[in-house]
Amino acid sequence: MNDTRLCHHGQRPGAPVVLPSLDQAYEDCRQETALWAKTFYLGTLLMPPAKRRAIWAIYVWCRRTDELMDSAEAQALPPEQLERRLDAWEQRTRGFFRGEVHDGLDLVMCDTLERYPQPLQPYLDMIEGQRMDLRQHRYSTFSELALYCYRVAGTVGLMTQEVMGRDTAYTSAPWSDAPDTSEAAVALGIANQLTNILRDVGEDRSRGRIYLPQDDLVRFGYGEDQLMTGVVNDNWRALMRFQVDRARQWFARSEAGVRWLAPDARWPVWASLRLYRGILDVIEQHDYDVFNKRAYVPRTGKLLDLPLSFVVAQVR
Repeated sequence: MNDTRLCHHGQRPGAPVVLPSLDQAYEDCRQETALWAKTFYLGTLLMPPAKRRAIWAIYVWCRRTDELMDSAEAQALPPEQLERRLDAWEQRTRGFFRGEVHDGLDLVMCDTLERYPQPLQPYLDMIEGQRMDLRQHRYSTFSELALYCYRVAGTVGLMTQEVMGRDTAYTSAPWSDAPDTSEAAVALGIANQLTNILRDVGEDRSRGRIYLPQDDLVRFGYGEDQLMTGVVNDNWRALMRFQVDRARQWFARSEAGVRWLAPDARWPVWASLRLYRGILDVIEQHDYDVFNKRAYVPRTGKLLDLPLSFVVAQVR
């Protein structure tokens, strides 16, 4: 498939445009997703081909957005230059919503938006989340952190919910109202981001960032200087136990909306939810030492969980 449908090429007059085929552009997204998001990728393989390709495209756009701030190259740039990059990315994003295509990623995003129409705002909100990372390296309260988590991850739920679709059992009857999956979609994104934060405390401190709320550090009597040196003591364990419980609560909030999803999306979403939540179990198994041990679900554990996720997904 090589057509770009209603997309048009946004280039300077007379400039040559060399674009990959649509199939190749989607294949590039598949490979990148498989490389950088192994658990997430495993879940996408349970989807029908059209849906999985759209999810790969959205994932790569999100990764590109994140790399504007967090890549090794970006870390060496001054804040003013990073601001300009984010501004340019915002204009580029607004462009493919108008059907402008500059490269393969624009091509697949344009195609995805035509197949699964969705609003621009979640994309702009995610870019604003990157601006928060540029300007803010500490969060006083969980309310502040929750806004950040919404912007950088809850938005992904809003980007993908139209791709997932809704079960016609809830929408086919004349008296039925289409269920709103937005709250659950955002909750799942926030749960995933809280899990990332807990897993990556050690990595984030090397960048001068602490995402654990400052009032929680005070509440549990654990100092920022201790975090920066990787002290694992009873106060740290109590603090992390509280944070893990909070993340699980957000996963629980997301579960209510999964039952409304289209049948061909429920299994992969349940699989991704359960596998990502499993990272919290591993953090506990490591006695909350996220400074010296990387928490991840082994491949064997992922494969063993798939049949259980399938059974759970059959329940509306």
